[in-house]
Amino acid sequence: MATFRFELSNKPSRNKKYMLMLCITVAGKRKRIKTPVELDKPADFNPKCRGENWVRANVAGAKALNAQLADFLDRAKDTYKELDKSGEVSSAKVTKEMNTEFVSPSFMTFARERAQMIYDNGGWRNWRKYCGLINKLDAFRKKRRMPDITIEDLTVDLLTRFDNFLHKWENEREPGKLLHPNTIEVQFNILRTLVHRAIEVGIMEASKDPFLVFKYKGVKTTKEKLDDDEMERIINLELEEGSLIWHCKNYFLFSYYCAGIRAADLIQLRWGNVTDSGRLHYQMGKNHKDRDLVLVEQAIEILRHYHKEDAKATDYIFPLLSNEVEYAAYVTQADKDRMRPELRHKMYQDVSSKNALINKYLKKIAEQAEIDKPLSMHISRHSFAHIAQEAGAESSAIKNILGHSNLATTERYMGSFDTSKTDETLRNVFNKKPSKQHKAEECTATKEEQAIELLKGMTPAQIMAVISAINK
Repeated sequence: MATFRFELSNKPSRNKKYMLMLCITVAGKRKRIKTPVELDKPADFNPKCRGENWVRANVAGAKALNAQLADFLDRAKDTYKELDKSGEVSSAKVTKEMNTEFVSPSFMTFARERAQMIYDNGGWRNWRKYCGLINKLDAFRKKRRMPDITIEDLTVDLLTRFDNFLHKWENEREPGKLLHPNTIEVQFNILRTLVHRAIEVGIMEASKDPFLVFKYKGVKTTKEKLDDDEMERIINLELEEGSLIWHCKNYFLFSYYCAGIRAADLIQLRWGNVTDSGRLHYQMGKNHKDRDLVLVEQAIEILRHYHKEDAKATDYIFPLLSNEVEYAAYVTQADKDRMRPELRHKMYQDVSSKNALINKYLKKIAEQAEIDKPLSMHISRHSFAHIAQEAGAESSAIKNILGHSNLATTERYMGSFDTSKTDETLRNVFNKKPSKQHKAEECTATKEEQAIELLKGMTPAQIMAVISAINK
């Protein structure tokens, strides 16, 4: 009979981590074998745990680490059973066999568990991105007939092959086209984040990080935006009041007049976000930053269409979400952060659905306004940044009003459309000074014109007198 118990190494390794060991005892003889799990400090290990919770719950990635330890323990027990059939089993033979048949932890399992953690924490957008990467990795694995993608498989060679695979992947949003290079960059950014997370929790050595060598960078693109003339065409567009397309025009323009408020934030605005002093104050859902904006007259005019005498501060401003649904009771961003995962997911789905509906009608608005651009709610944000810069606003001021964390993001929104200085330079360079001969000709032409104008007001006798005087 054998016993199995996890123990922590007495001293930290060179990377200042504490290795978890599996102690195997057979016939009174003990032997220890390294597991793939390392911990930051001894207190992270719970030697008297109940169930499979050797790594304490407060440790980052504890669930994934405990799953790896459980798999390791099962393999040790299976190895013991196989050796026991021969009648010559010992702790030394078990550990030797385990070292021979060591299996690297599954990266696919780790990625799925990490995605689930993001889902449980309400990060729906990131969860969808992670699921997209996992699906592509799984398709790549199947094409290469790999039973799994393990931590050990994550090499520069594998990432290079995955890069080639992604460049042949069809774009689901645009059938007939392949993935955009920037979409591929997003996939590798997520993959790099997962690799670094695996290093943090100790299932991968930092020295084996393939992203130390492998690099991928997308292409520079210009953010789609409207100019002043195009915005005026939308503003002046005559639509039937109360119709769905009329409402969608209002949503777009209100976003524009409020410095490009994001669609998800606009859809969830409450009357309580409008202050008595004529300002809009709310917390952005994306980064939890506060925005405090003066409501210009155009924005106030739009609000007048939606305000009712019996409106409560907690009521939604725009008729997009119901005030009666369960998640409507969670008003502030702090409240939303404490929602049950399934309720937060429901709210996210409803908001996404309404955003898609608005964008559908914005395409019709673009057609009627004769705008040949893919109009969407987010373009109002880019358009505001563009038009504000053309009006002379400083980049730093635009950054603050948009709620960006760094100026680089704002500059990507604005693009390179302040051409006044370059236009002036070109005109100065190519506006050549006239030659002396050209000046003389211009001067002669000017004198002749002046003489003709003078002669027009004279009688024939006066003209003859002038000519006679010139000939003397």
